[in-house]
Amino acid sequence: MTKTFRLKNLDCANCAAKLERAVGKLDGVTSASVNFFALKLNVEIDDGRYDETLADIRKVCKKVEPDMELIG
Repeated sequence: MTKTFRLKNLDCANCAAKLERAVGKLDGVTSASVNFFALKLNVEIDDGRYDETLADIRKVCKKVEPDMELIG
């Protein structure tokens, strides 16, 4: 399943790159890409692990940028 999230309060391109790498390494994520200018995160998540993986993605967002919110 491919899902797109808006990223609120993502401050810099370096944080966007960190987020993309960290989300891409999570179990259940097939691919991840962050568009800093559009403030969007596109992820491909295994269907059977969606809820669990989404919770992990939210945790990673807070680790990379504590003020960042994942919307969508």
